[in-house]
Amino acid sequence: MRNENDKRNIERKNYFFIESERKKSFSMEEIAQGLGLQKSEDFKLLVQTIAQMEREQSVVFTKKGKVKLPLKPVLIEGTFRANERGFGFVTIDPEEDDIYIPKEATGYAMDGDTVAIDIIKTADTAMDRGAEGKVVEIRKRATTQLAGEFVAYKEEEISETDLYGVVIPKDKKLNQFKVYAAAEGIRPVDGSIVMVELTHYPEKNYATSLEGIVKQVIGHKNDPGMDILSIVVSNGIPTKFPDDVLAEADQVPDTINEKDLVGRRDLREQLIVTIDGEDAKDLDDAVTVKKLANGNYFLGVHIADVSNYVTEGSQLDREAYERGTSVYLTDRVIPMIPQRLSNGICSLNPHVPRLTMSCEMEIDPNGQVVSHDIFPSVIQTTERMTYTAVNQILEEQDEQVMERYQQLVPMFQEMQELHQILEEMRIRRGAISFEDREAKILVEPDGQPTDILLRSRGVGERLIESFMLAANETVAEHFNKRNFPFIYRIHEQPKEEKMQRFFDFASALGIVVRGTKGTITPKDLQKVIENVEDKPESAVINTMLLRSMQQARYSEDNFGHYGLAAEYYTHFTSPIRRYPDLIVHRLIRSYGQDPSEANQTYWENELPEIAEHSSKMERRAVEAEREVDAMKKAEYMMDKVGEEFEGIISSVVKFGLFIELPNTIEGLIHINELKQDYFHFIENHLALVGERTGLTFKIGQKVRVKVIKADPEERAIDFELIDAEEIVPLERPKTSNKNRPSNRHQKRSSKSHTERNGKKNSYSNERKKGKGPSNKKGKNLFIRELRRKRKNNQ
Repeated sequence: MRNENDKRNIERKNYFFIESERKKSFSMEEIAQGLGLQKSEDFKLLVQTIAQMEREQSVVFTKKGKVKLPLKPVLIEGTFRANERGFGFVTIDPEEDDIYIPKEATGYAMDGDTVAIDIIKTADTAMDRGAEGKVVEIRKRATTQLAGEFVAYKEEEISETDLYGVVIPKDKKLNQFKVYAAAEGIRPVDGSIVMVELTHYPEKNYATSLEGIVKQVIGHKNDPGMDILSIVVSNGIPTKFPDDVLAEADQVPDTINEKDLVGRRDLREQLIVTIDGEDAKDLDDAVTVKKLANGNYFLGVHIADVSNYVTEGSQLDREAYERGTSVYLTDRVIPMIPQRLSNGICSLNPHVPRLTMSCEMEIDPNGQVVSHDIFPSVIQTTERMTYTAVNQILEEQDEQVMERYQQLVPMFQEMQELHQILEEMRIRRGAISFEDREAKILVEPDGQPTDILLRSRGVGERLIESFMLAANETVAEHFNKRNFPFIYRIHEQPKEEKMQRFFDFASALGIVVRGTKGTITPKDLQKVIENVEDKPESAVINTMLLRSMQQARYSEDNFGHYGLAAEYYTHFTSPIRRYPDLIVHRLIRSYGQDPSEANQTYWENELPEIAEHSSKMERRAVEAEREVDAMKKAEYMMDKVGEEFEGIISSVVKFGLFIELPNTIEGLIHINELKQDYFHFIENHLALVGERTGLTFKIGQKVRVKVIKADPEERAIDFELIDAEEIVPLERPKTSNKNRPSNRHQKRSSKSHTERNGKKNSYSNERKKGKGPSNKKGKNLFIRELRRKRKNNQ
């Protein structure tokens, strides 16, 4: 009797026969002849084998009864972005539209996974419908570990399930998942904040289940500062330096010696100052200015030479690369390099010699750099100035301050003159200046927020910004014109479709925008901002224009900086806190020592990965900073529930209105709370319009609101509308009542504030969906079955 091995052998031969022959389909007789299986017994086995192959979908039959191989799908690789409602999108190319993935076609992919997809519906431009696909393969998991709060099982449950308990993820994007902690490795106490290394991912019948091993206990949820630390860890930001990195930092001397000065220009006799905030500890830039006899200005920008201590390939360098940037949170800084360096030998502290990279420029009265020099140097700053002191000097507000720094006052006055020249130059060429309001959250030692203050930017802050911009542009242009491989800070021209939406919006407000969506210049957009500066539409235009812009990033290719209207731009001025700046310093030294083609080729190969990774780490840091700010602002508003505040509508979306208070706190009025009418979202006006009353809400409109909820866990603040500024109503939507609810309230299909930030998942939610048992004993059986299945699949 023939066995299974014979069938598998025939199956394999059959597959290769069909694949190797030029014909696309074959009759059974042709296959039998080709494989030498014409005998009755052999032919019978061939028929059985092909029937099995058909069931397994490894072959198909044509309408004429012939056998052929199924068409192989053309798979496309991209990044999966999950939506909390179950569906998702795959980004193939940032310049192209995303591919929609229905809920049933996600293949259990998670947010950020690299996936291969098959296109099942092509895009239809006439119907304004994008392409649709299905996930065929998950090629790389984005989430390999996560942080969360540990909920312990009792001993009986541990024995039954072989689990220590469950972990509630701190990352809101993972809220829908139940994370089981295997009973191996570290066993935390209930309420611990832990790091879990994932071992099992969602699969059929267990779409919301993850499993892992607790690898680290970060602390307890009730420990001071654990709320911020949880966000840091959940974003994958390291909180401690490895021992080998700290050991290497300890080897760096606290002072410079004579051999460090070889090949450096000695500028210790120059009048050079640092100007920073009062609480700054890592002083990485110093400046000097003087007016020249020919009417031009001399500007010296001197930056801490971190690359002298953080050398290529060292432990310090690898750690700095991984971190990419320092992260600035409300009550702490997570530095890119150990504080022994950042606050010590690398910080340009006053009255002590420090190693620097210098960019000296001669600038004419039109703001043009007519000559420059870039070189390694040694400086010794004269004073450690603060923005407050410099502003008091320039505004002549404080005689004691003027007296104390009388030696430096003339230089600060010349700094102000040069800053005004540089600022006017940037305005002339079309640099876009958005209204920028920053808030500082004041907290107690235990992390409790006490106040939120708006940061004011005086001349002192703005002149340092002008000088840093000038140095960054000069360094970028220097290396670009020499055709050396380099790393740039780029800001590309807005995408046409986003500009078209902005044009439509501005037109609806009666604002004429010169230029076309594909060729509009920064100067054209600058004029739009200037024309509406004193009008009620100013806030809404600024908001819409900002949303139309692309995100700045690092690149080995120079595409210029659109927002600054700069042809060349890089980051040279903050190597203590940004890795790309450290790389720029390394490039300056490297090309100065070895400008050979081989060295250029080396950097040409290295820079793309450095640029991409640095951009990712920057986005990670920004996300963590935003989450912490949102959490602390919600915490600040907790004892203000029931109080009323004045604010403006900062954003209008389908599910409601976002309101911003003068102190930058933002909250939501959900559309369900707008009981005056049934409201329609008018996208090209960014407005909600009442169907019956015509009542209109749009960006920039003044409102009075009451705080009805503040939830730090959800990072959410909810408002209730008390009163709104009267504005000219938009035309009422002409819609049918066919699909509209009969009552006067909105249909509750829009996202709630909680839904927007991620739904809390619990075992009871799984039960409601038919994914879990209804009692504790049943729950344990359910978990045991899940673990048994996974072990069998290993």
